Amino acid sequence: MSGLQLALLIFGAMLALMALRVPIAIAMFVAGVTGYLMQRGWAPLASFLNSQAYARFASYDLSVIPLFILMGHFATQGGISKALFAFAAGVMGRFKGGLAMAAVFACAAFGAICGSSVATAATITNVAYDEMRKHGYSGRLTTGTLAAGGTLGILIPPSVPLVIYAILTEQNIAKLFMAAMVPGILAMLMYMIAIALYVRFVPGHAPEKDVIAKQKMSEALAGILPIAVIFVIVFGGIYGGLFTPTEGAAVGAFCTFVASLLKREMNWTKFKNCFYATAESSAMIFLIFLGADIMNAALALTQVPGQLAEVVGSWGLSPVMVVACIMLFYVVLGAVMDELSMILLTIPIFFPMIMGLDFGMSKEYTAIWFGVMVLMTVGFGMLAPPVGLNVYVVNSMTKNKGDAVPIAESYRGVLPFLAADTIRALLVLAFPMISLWALRFVQT
Repeated sequence: MSGLQLALLIFGAMLALMALRVPIAIAMFVAGVTGYLMQRGWAPLASFLNSQAYARFASYDLSVIPLFILMGHFATQGGISKALFAFAAGVMGRFKGGLAMAAVFACAAFGAICGSSVATAATITNVAYDEMRKHGYSGRLTTGTLAAGGTLGILIPPSVPLVIYAILTEQNIAKLFMAAMVPGILAMLMYMIAIALYVRFVPGHAPEKDVIAKQKMSEALAGILPIAVIFVIVFGGIYGGLFTPTEGAAVGAFCTFVASLLKREMNWTKFKNCFYATAESSAMIFLIFLGADIMNAALALTQVPGQLAEVVGSWGLSPVMVVACIMLFYVVLGAVMDELSMILLTIPIFFPMIMGLDFGMSKEYTAIWFGVMVLMTVGFGMLAPPVGLNVYVVNSMTKNKGDAVPIAESYRGVLPFLAADTIRALLVLAFPMISLWALRFVQT
């Protein structure tokens, strides 16, 4: 059996197991173990497994993941999302489609202390969905806005997928965060523009004018003050050289916990649930790490990744076109995999290929720019049919609220945002300095 045939067999076995609803970590592990056994036998496999798990999980850098996840759970349980939406609604409510814009703004702000797309979508949906529906927003626009806004949870740093990319490619986490900041803010603004255009040209999905109960601006500002302070402490400390991203995550988690106590939203049950949920999410991510490691090792033995780089090089495509093709592949792969699995499985294959191409900039800038492009594209996969995990999460939550929205309507609702994502991705692809210019502010 040729290396290519074996690689296709390994990948096909993984997809088949996923189709049988086997968890992605186990699917990758079983497919990888099978492929490794077929090429090397049991003894080398046992030796690899004996050392790989410890080598992977003993890494200090991995501790940043559960810390940022814990920070997000403290923010979720601490009632911070309510204050964010109330402030955003007060500011944006004067515009047509203002509540939808407020939901996007709240998602962006919450993403700055969360780092998870699904968690951001679910949290802001709990706060904003009923309010938007009560004011006359259609189920299509409401669910589409909340699903799309959730993707800002991984675009606005801190971002768990971006941390994983940094660990896999041995890049500076702080620089990746800074590079993702501008595309993340650009995404928020383009989502708001998409809403403004949609409610203007597609009538009947938003009220002519939002009538929102007024509240004192001082109260609204007081509500979001803790979020602003946390953001300044964490990212100011990281970029000011006061502490590392891992230390920043620990400081952020502590500050978010204190903020939730001050808001009197945290109790003992919620406190325990934060740690239980963090442990569950971290265990899931680390198991995917292990499954991806064994599968990538099996694929590496087939020598297909190296052969793939040579084949792509022989096509004579420009480096930018190669990246564009990889992005299209991620869009397709997003139909069957979540963002973490895609990154863990494909980066060891694609990253060396990208590093071998000449983009007219340093290798570090190339690695950081490619990471931002990957992050934007996997976010696209969180919305695109036929899966679109964020769409499913938000849509399923409408059923729990007794106001079920047909899933087809939710998919129609994300189309304007997918168009905005496409434009943004093309801009960053054609002009890498959109994200890279901010690196000048990072201390090395």
